[in-house]
Amino acid sequence: MGLLPRSNTYNYLLGCLIRTNCFDRAWSVFNETKGRVNLDSYSFGIMIKGCCEAGDLDKAFELLIQLEVMGRSPNVVIYTTLIDGCCKKGDIVRAKQLFCKMGELGMVANQHTYTVLINGLFEKGLKREGFDLYRKMQLCGVMPNLFTYNCMIKQYCSEGKLSRAYEMFDEMRERGVVCNVVTYNTLVGGLCGGLRVLEAEKLVDQMNSAGVIPNLITYNTLMGGFCKAGQLKKATVLLCQLKSNGHSPSLATYNVLIAGFARAGNTAGVTNLMREMEDRGFSPSKVTYTILIKTFVRSDDIDTAFRLFDSMEKSGLTADVYTYGVLIHGLCTKNNMKEASKLFESMGEKQLEPNDVIYNTMIHGYCKEDSSYRALRLLKEMDERGMVPNVASYSSTIGVLCKDGKWQEAEALLNKMKLFGLEPSVSIYNIISGAKHDIQSRMQFVPRE
Repeated sequence: MGLLPRSNTYNYLLGCLIRTNCFDRAWSVFNETKGRVNLDSYSFGIMIKGCCEAGDLDKAFELLIQLEVMGRSPNVVIYTTLIDGCCKKGDIVRAKQLFCKMGELGMVANQHTYTVLINGLFEKGLKREGFDLYRKMQLCGVMPNLFTYNCMIKQYCSEGKLSRAYEMFDEMRERGVVCNVVTYNTLVGGLCGGLRVLEAEKLVDQMNSAGVIPNLITYNTLMGGFCKAGQLKKATVLLCQLKSNGHSPSLATYNVLIAGFARAGNTAGVTNLMREMEDRGFSPSKVTYTILIKTFVRSDDIDTAFRLFDSMEKSGLTADVYTYGVLIHGLCTKNNMKEASKLFESMGEKQLEPNDVIYNTMIHGYCKEDSSYRALRLLKEMDERGMVPNVASYSSTIGVLCKDGKWQEAEALLNKMKLFGLEPSVSIYNIISGAKHDIQSRMQFVPRE
């Protein structure tokens, strides 16, 4: 039968296998030795973490049930691991259920538990719930840590609420929570997003003074900000500064600069960057091609955009949803709905699911050619896939329906729009009212038999 390790040696073995990305081997060892080795909560915790990192939530929950059947109580760490796993898989409902169950079992959620769930809520777009949970965390006497603050700052920056992000930044320093490179990079990104590039540059200087060394992400973000602000010369200076500070530009660095030069229509700059990039051993990536495709679409050269699209696929790169979105937008803008429809349909053949942006673009395109039937079909598809059309999609479809005299269908669409919490404009109500009035007026002049 052979010698079997003690639980601490066994747990160390499982941990090593998980850390070295040998989850399948760890799973085999765990199941083969079950009943022969004295398993404890820590053993299950290691395996549950491995399952979550492998994205296999079903196995993770299976282990939780086994642990409970053995009469052992799962601890806060296990529940937090499961909540984090659910959030990363986008299963926010199950994550919230686990959090509630912790309370029912008398477990006290810690900083990490709150942070992973707050972040999960934000990632899912549930901003109000995320902020409510942050307030609850403080009311329960659990103080935010570095990761909580970084999560909150990131959310405020993504919403453009930089004053609130800075309040958080000041609060964490007052409480003695030491900022890390992620904290600074998030704020630099927020400032650059608002084109406050000079403030972002000053923050990088402040970062250096605080002993936090800017990394490649810092430089890429700052260069991206100056590119968006149209200050290409400054972005190029930063590239030289990056190199002199011992950093090597990455493919992402070149993509940021290529996007900036392409946006400005500086084809010579794009060519030079592409050459330097390839000299450094980087081949154009999916992102590089998409940047170039978007540039030609924007300059109304759809033929060159499609030639690049073909080159991209021939080089073995698979276009993603965003690349398709750029091309579909270009075709819809040119009122070429026949080709846009073909490209839209081809996404299914590539196992790519169109996102809400692509659906809204297609709906708007069909409405421009007064095709209410096709627009309605896509609105229905969006509903079936759990997507919410934007106000413009509803408004333009309602407009086309009214133009066709179908005011009842338009009114039904208006009610559905309101159910989703979207506020119709006054003009939409007027369009429906006008269509209804026109039909009723015509009915009055229909001769009676």
